[in-house]
Amino acid sequence: MKLKSLVALSLLAPISALADHDHTIIDGLDFGPLAQLVGTWKSVESGGVDISPAQTGTPQGEGAPAITPFYEVMTFEVAADAVNASEQTLVAMYYKQEVFRKADDSKFHDQRGYFIYDKDNQIVYNSFCVPRTTCVTAEGTAGNEMTLKVSDRGIAESNYMLNNASTTDFSMNIKIDGDTLTYSQTTALDIYNKSFAHTDSSVLERVK
Repeated sequence: MKLKSLVALSLLAPISALADHDHTIIDGLDFGPLAQLVGTWKSVESGGVDISPAQTGTPQGEGAPAITPFYEVMTFEVAADAVNASEQTLVAMYYKQEVFRKADDSKFHDQRGYFIYDKDNQIVYNSFCVPRTTCVTAEGTAGNEMTLKVSDRGIAESNYMLNNASTTDFSMNIKIDGDTLTYSQTTALDIYNKSFAHTDSSVLERVK
């Protein structure tokens, strides 16, 4: 390879790295891998699958696996930054998740939360609530592919849920690949006097 070509390549490398870095900056804040999430996402045609404990009086029987094909819409937007205990600097991405049964288009899950990025420690948090009086915070190493696991003391729930349908664990695998978002998650429950692994998996595409 000629000397001029080597010089050109050496100059292009830092420029390319700088461009990738700038792509994560929004409103002057570095959102790392979360910057890719901004926008609206919808399920691909195949949709997702929810496996949850069937309720009393259903054909499956109380606590048996109930399989629900679904489609969903997720919207992500920049929220704000924050500093914890004068040391931990965070930036937050607000999200809204609405999930609908394929069978009749009825909404059966609504979730609001934040994906939060700690650049210095390369940690991403998913901190969310669902309108069943349950909130969860999970965390893991930042990247385009992440495994987020429930934090110590990362589950908050009402007394009723604690005694009747308690969430005991949560984990989520998420992959961001351009305009495709893939996730699978497991919520461990104590319900109907037994343990149940409530699972969800879905593939979404960015629509705007």
